[in-house]
Amino acid sequence: MASRASTARAHAVEEIVPRLRRIALWTQGLLGTSPFGRGETGVAHAIERLGYVQIDTISVVERAHHHVLYNRVPDYRPQFLDALLRRGEVFEYWHHAAAFLPIRDYRFALPRMAQFKQGDERWIRSRDRASMQQVLDRIRADGALRSRDFIDPSARSRGWWDWKPAKRALEQLFMEGELMVVSREGFEKTYDLTERVLPSTVNTTLPSAAELAEHLVTTTLASHGCAQAPTFTHLRRGTALRNAVKTTLQDKLSNGELIELRTPDGQVWYTRRELWEARAPVVRQHAARILSPFDNSVIHRSRGQRLFDFDYVIECYVPEAKRRYGYFCLPVLLGDSFIGRIDVKAHRKERRLELRHVHLEPNPDTHLMLPLARGLRQFATFNACDEITLGKVSPARWKQNLQHALKET
Repeated sequence: MASRASTARAHAVEEIVPRLRRIALWTQGLLGTSPFGRGETGVAHAIERLGYVQIDTISVVERAHHHVLYNRVPDYRPQFLDALLRRGEVFEYWHHAAAFLPIRDYRFALPRMAQFKQGDERWIRSRDRASMQQVLDRIRADGALRSRDFIDPSARSRGWWDWKPAKRALEQLFMEGELMVVSREGFEKTYDLTERVLPSTVNTTLPSAAELAEHLVTTTLASHGCAQAPTFTHLRRGTALRNAVKTTLQDKLSNGELIELRTPDGQVWYTRRELWEARAPVVRQHAARILSPFDNSVIHRSRGQRLFDFDYVIECYVPEAKRRYGYFCLPVLLGDSFIGRIDVKAHRKERRLELRHVHLEPNPDTHLMLPLARGLRQFATFNACDEITLGKVSPARWKQNLQHALKET
């Protein structure tokens, strides 16, 4: 074991964090130009590596799930994701939020489904079993249906929160695993019976706490490259699972699969030994990446602060008077550093991307401007915008530099 420990110390303590940053971004698919390939195959590989892609309804710019995949699959098109869902290669369910997940991981969604079915977790405050049975019977008889197919002409909606009984039943049955989403039209879902949708090759055996712990440790490190202990059980409840994760980590440390690294300020990180001992990932800085607030690389806010010294909060949930950067500020990544955030809005009818506030991190460099401008041009194209308008820049003295760089790209 002494030789293994010395290997973990092969790099100076001061080098640990910079190396972990590169490992994290490389495994996330944010350092290479085409890390997962292209087309539908590239999208499938990206979701398998990331473990999930969050679905979000905010449409200030392109939806979060498309935004995340755009940054990793060069020729990404929304129809690629639609095709994977229809073919059953990915499925919709709850991760830490609504998400697309690889079908290979369906088994590990079963514990949460069981919690909803048993009432340990609640999705709908009061479950109407009669309505749920009627919905199941109707779908069994008529095939896949949308919520609009259950519309009661006599009902009057008082707002989006006032779901009709059938809509509530559909969502509860979905969370319990009785129904699956087979397609989407925008944000309108079409549901069918799980027994008719789920591929017969999928393992549906409820995993033990030890098996779930193994899955969480393996997929977290496959996605993030390195992690601290709380990340493995993020938003997961249960002492048994937490203890199982601790046991799994200790076993993998003992057999040399994982190593434990301690940063100069005392943080403890875990990573795979082979990844740590491999050649350091190459950092490219041709163009900045404009990330989604729900991107897998920044969704754990405390992780971003500890690993990248980047204190990021999406401010659409912050009262306007308390916002520092703007309603929908997006993180900006260049190479292995976060260089700022941009409050942005896509005016699709005008085909114009409005940069309301470009906020650069302290001490920006003139050499950042051209890569930033390239990234913004690419992001505008992704959002079907031909024009970019620049508003406020902080620090203000950099506005002219950025305007000039935008003209050059």
